[in-house]
Amino acid sequence: MANRAGWLGRLANRLSRMEAGLAARRAVVESEGEGGSEGEGKGGGPARPAAGPPTPAPGTSAEHPDRPGHPGRTADPAPTALPERPDPASVLPWGMRVAAEASWRLLLLAGMLWVLMKVISEVRLVVLAFAAAMLVTALLQPFVVRLRRLGLPRGLATAVTAVLGFVIIGLVGWFVVWQVMENLDDLSARVRDGINELKLWALDSPFHVTEKQINDIAKNLSETIGTNTEQITSAGLQGVTVLVEVLTGMLLAMFSTLFLLYDGARIWGWALGLVPAGARRGVAGAGPRAWRTLTAYVRGTVLVALIDAIFIGLGIYFLNVPMAVPLAVFIFLFAFIPLVGAVVSGALAVVVALVTQGPVSALLVLAVVLAVQQIEGHVLQPFILGRAVRVHPLAVVLVVAAGGMIAGIGGAVVAVPLVAVTNTVVGYLKAYSRDQLLHGAAPIGPGPHGATALESAAREAGHDHRA
Repeated sequence: MANRAGWLGRLANRLSRMEAGLAARRAVVESEGEGGSEGEGKGGGPARPAAGPPTPAPGTSAEHPDRPGHPGRTADPAPTALPERPDPASVLPWGMRVAAEASWRLLLLAGMLWVLMKVISEVRLVVLAFAAAMLVTALLQPFVVRLRRLGLPRGLATAVTAVLGFVIIGLVGWFVVWQVMENLDDLSARVRDGINELKLWALDSPFHVTEKQINDIAKNLSETIGTNTEQITSAGLQGVTVLVEVLTGMLLAMFSTLFLLYDGARIWGWALGLVPAGARRGVAGAGPRAWRTLTAYVRGTVLVALIDAIFIGLGIYFLNVPMAVPLAVFIFLFAFIPLVGAVVSGALAVVVALVTQGPVSALLVLAVVLAVQQIEGHVLQPFILGRAVRVHPLAVVLVVAAGGMIAGIGGAVVAVPLVAVTNTVVGYLKAYSRDQLLHGAAPIGPGPHGATALESAAREAGHDHRA
């Protein structure tokens, strides 16, 4: 009985607590209803229940805190967002970026030059003929201008200048060939005498050379010539082919010179039309400067070559060396190959003097050649050419060697004026671009990109902040 009475007491207490809870909830609901009606009366809108924790339904996770989703359970942390990856170019060092940018451009430039060299090698005759026409035009064009100022029409002035120029060049070539043919027999006899003198000197020299050894050398030479008859014949046939090519190139050069003298301005205007519009103004300014450089180079070289030929020819003539006039003409022609041509023509004069007159005369000719070349290098070229052609001697040697390897003698002749003109054009275009930027013009070409663009923007922002 006592246990039953205790159980009933506990049940009564629980019912009392439940009744008190229901009364409290009823009071809350009534108070919310009164607030909603007041809000509805004031605002005219429907009453909204007060925000509060929802009553958990039986069997839900609210009654069981261990289940997922219970308010008392700590929620799993939200996944952190991954940081944005930087631009790959911004990770690399500045030097590596510069090297990479320069490398692919250099590779592209090397490929373009390789293709250009292949094309030039296939049409080498046409390229050399046009280059020779440009040099001759640079030499003759001032005469056309002077004749035009005297009142002659353009066609007549061009015809007179071209005919006189070609006649003078042809007469010089004919004179050289005539002098060589006239003195060939005498030169052959003197060469034989010189060889005999050299043989006697070798026998009497302290080198203990015997006559049998000299005869064996001569015999070996004759046998070599006899066994290589086919090669010599093929070389002769090849020489005929080369002669035909030379004549063809001369005709092409003559016609090109004629049209350049008559219509050079229109040809230059047509070439400017092929240049993109953005770069046309700069190229139009670089063209006349390049032409002035080429004209100054040709005039100066002709004058220096003429002085060398006259003084070295006079020295050879007074030393009684045969073929003094043809040797002087050869010196004049070889002077168009800077540095190398002077050495070759001087060596030829020394060899002829050695074979025909002996070592004393050869030494005197060598002294004359060296003296004239020193005067040329230190006085004539700086005074005559001046600052129009500013090419370092090392660059001259390298470009002459490269031109000779690519296109022979013609390439060696064209190499130096080509480099001089390129130097002038590049210098002018750099100055022109600098002036355009100083005057506020937009730079030509794409803007910076990647990390370079970010750094440029940062520098501009810092500059604006300081301003």
